[in-house]
Amino acid sequence: MSQVRDDRLDPGLLRLIGVTLLGGIMGILDSTMVTVAADTLAAEFNTSLSSISWATTGYLLALTVTIPITSWAVGRFGVRKLWLFGLVLFLVGSLASALAWNVESLVAFRVVQGVGAGVVDPLVLVILARAAGPSRAGRVMGMMGVVLSLGPVLGPVLGGVVLESMGWRWMFYINLPIGIVAVLLALRVIPVGPPLKRGSGPRLDIVGALLMAPGLAAILLALTEAGERARFAVPSVLIPLALGVALLVGYVIHALRARRTEPLIDIRLFSSRSFAASVTVQGLVGLATFAVLFALPLYYQVLHGHGARAAGLLVAPLGLGSALAMPLAGRLSDRLGARNLVRGGAVVAALASVGLTRIGADSGEVWSVLAAFAVGLGLGGVGAPTMGSLYRTLPPEKVPQGSSVVYNLNQLGGALGVACVALILAAVGNGAAVGGGAAAGGAGIGGFHGAYWFVFAVTLVILAASPLLPGRPEAPTAVQAEASSADGSAMAHP
Repeated sequence: MSQVRDDRLDPGLLRLIGVTLLGGIMGILDSTMVTVAADTLAAEFNTSLSSISWATTGYLLALTVTIPITSWAVGRFGVRKLWLFGLVLFLVGSLASALAWNVESLVAFRVVQGVGAGVVDPLVLVILARAAGPSRAGRVMGMMGVVLSLGPVLGPVLGGVVLESMGWRWMFYINLPIGIVAVLLALRVIPVGPPLKRGSGPRLDIVGALLMAPGLAAILLALTEAGERARFAVPSVLIPLALGVALLVGYVIHALRARRTEPLIDIRLFSSRSFAASVTVQGLVGLATFAVLFALPLYYQVLHGHGARAAGLLVAPLGLGSALAMPLAGRLSDRLGARNLVRGGAVVAALASVGLTRIGADSGEVWSVLAAFAVGLGLGGVGAPTMGSLYRTLPPEKVPQGSSVVYNLNQLGGALGVACVALILAAVGNGAAVGGGAAAGGAGIGGFHGAYWFVFAVTLVILAASPLLPGRPEAPTAVQAEASSADGSAMAHP
């Protein structure tokens, strides 16, 4: 049978990609944008920074709890209805947050926002993976990676600009026009899909939800607390960490024994070497990225005396490097596979991390900017091929579950990266307080070098895991290509 390869992105698919990323960018930006307003909000509501921090923590916890449920809801309600519901809920939470009258109402409305983001964020991957098909998975995931790369970097920068020019309420109001346009375009572009019979779709795994969602949230809370306090050996970290691990172990046992209902995440997916390696590497990319994102601004503020806005702008090359690398690496991975591209990206990121360890307190900013840009290039060269390989090998019916795993591991990896860097800075900096956005008082250049050596170690783990990733993908047969093209057209054209 003839072998063909068609990786063209037709206009319908490009429209679908644009509309989907427009809806997804809001949640990605909002997860980091509000952090720069902590001092302003504390003064506005006459409360402490620790209370205000729950506006961000509550958002992240709600997002984490919702993502596993979303993987089930896709089969129950369909992608289009769920996408529109998530967008509208996020907009309602944004408007309510802008109108908040005290810290309690702000935290509550941010939780609503987080639930909306927990619906939308994994659906970005589901929609794009289904529309792309195996032959275009890397290329489309590379385009999506641009948004994922720039979001965490530009969020604080955009938040600072909006905060200083228009006030804190506009950090939420700004979502409304973007969100309304995203909803209107989604009504035109996101396909309706086949009609679902009443009561069709999988039954909700209630026991699994009660184990997995709070388990993930508890671990995220523990890691967030460790990052803010720069300590692990405290009850506020150890108790939720132990509870989270216990709940997840319980979920694994439950999922392996489940017979009457399909588990939220099929644990047997991890028996596939390609799946296990892909999601692990993707989690390590999140860990390394957020470790650098946490360490570099502190380096500029503590050792160079820059303000928050200048430090944020100086970190932007990290996201820019990743955004430039991801589309190219994703496109190449559709033809070359993930393995060798990931190896090359890991080597670039490792060398750039070593470069950061050679920078002193009196080094010019240009050297750290170039090194951060190279780290971004390397991690971008790892991220897009890994995502492409994941969706290239995942059965179509398991795409929502795969998206849930990827997003949750990325969240946990990011929180772990921040916590580890905070611990390193505190230990090497003679116990200086680092968490909660406070200045790393006594953390000298040695602490930052330790943080960059940690990133280097993470890149070595990625390099070691690269042989487990898929190699060159096989070209689909003519029949498979026709089926894939039909599936993509159905998603791209309502």
